[in-house]
Amino acid sequence: MQTDALLHLNLNRRGELSRRNFLQSAALGIGGSSLLSQFRLHAEELKKEGRSCILLWLAGAPSQMETWDPKPGTPNGGETKKIQTQSPGVEIAHYWPKIAAAMNEIAVIRAMTGKEAAHERGTYHLHTGHRMLGIEKFPHFGSVVARELGDPQSDIPNFVSIGQTLSSGFLGVQVAPFIIDRPGQLPDNVVNSTSDLRQRRRLALLSQQEAEFAKAGATELVKEQSELYQKANLMMTSPRLKAFQFDDEPAAMQEAYGKSQTGQGLLVARRLVEAGVPFVEVRSTGWDMHSSVFSSMARRAPEVDQGLSQLLLDLKQRGLLEKTLVLCMGEFGRTPKINARGPAPGRDHWVRNFNLLMAGAGIKGGQVIGKTDENGQEITEDPVQVDDLFQSMCKAMQMDADMELHTPVGRPVRLVDGGAVIKGLFG
Repeated sequence: MQTDALLHLNLNRRGELSRRNFLQSAALGIGGSSLLSQFRLHAEELKKEGRSCILLWLAGAPSQMETWDPKPGTPNGGETKKIQTQSPGVEIAHYWPKIAAAMNEIAVIRAMTGKEAAHERGTYHLHTGHRMLGIEKFPHFGSVVARELGDPQSDIPNFVSIGQTLSSGFLGVQVAPFIIDRPGQLPDNVVNSTSDLRQRRRLALLSQQEAEFAKAGATELVKEQSELYQKANLMMTSPRLKAFQFDDEPAAMQEAYGKSQTGQGLLVARRLVEAGVPFVEVRSTGWDMHSSVFSSMARRAPEVDQGLSQLLLDLKQRGLLEKTLVLCMGEFGRTPKINARGPAPGRDHWVRNFNLLMAGAGIKGGQVIGKTDENGQEITEDPVQVDDLFQSMCKAMQMDADMELHTPVGRPVRLVDGGAVIKGLFG
């Protein structure tokens, strides 16, 4: 119990691990004991074909009718038109011409249905696979991937988020997201500002202090503290830190992704996957469009359209798409009925049906799964629950959806509590 409490000491008020606290916790060895042991036991089986996942999170909940399930010419359709994609018979909203040209790589899930219509609760549900019930804080799916597929000896984090995200919950700081704010720049607090000589002296002093601590009966704890400190030191000196920067990235490729925060974040995500990071989240904000939904879409969609389409192309050309799951989604959908809010109409929260995109990692592209009625209010074919989505994510990542995670009090819980792999999703 004490160890678990310590694991959470360095989480910020949002329950996330900051850049500074990542290094500090590693240097101090806070609460790493049980997790390090777990890592060692499973180190060999964790390395599964270099599978990775990139999650593009559209924070605020994008409208399904302005993304992948448009309803032009209906009472609820509004100003949105539809365009044909490269996949015959698959049509999406007109804001997404570049995604339309990449549709052969993409599966559109049009019949998602959820249970949480508040932003915080919906975000939690779609990141963890569990509803926000009880006192237990379930881990971000990325933290589970980091634990199962990451290299415990890696000199850079196994889970990186470009923008804020959820925490690792009861899995602790060892697999918490390493958060960066400025894509293309080296993360803060990872550059060693001291000379090599001074750094060696500091390490020697720490070693002396640890030796004294060990004599007092804490040998095992000291050993693991030392390992965690060395991991922090490795990160500071790692040549793989260049994955966070664009110094060796051609200007043409940077332009291809777009100079927006989202586009550059997706470029960093590709670079991190290439460097061996198994989970990267990129957050795009501004999708909570209670008003002015049509003009807002015209402003927000192009940067995602450009960045995501280029990511898929880039991954495929580099031979990475077949082992990289790409997800694009938000926490729920928006009302089919257009509201009357000023200064211009928008759409409110809607959980009954929404949509998302999946690509890579064995997923069959060029298809639509699920169907809604002509007004976009009801699912008429193949509804997909959140549990079904997480079952499918686990299959794509070659992870056991039935694996047991253990809470701080030792209670076993399944990674995914029910559901089934989405029928027809995989080729």
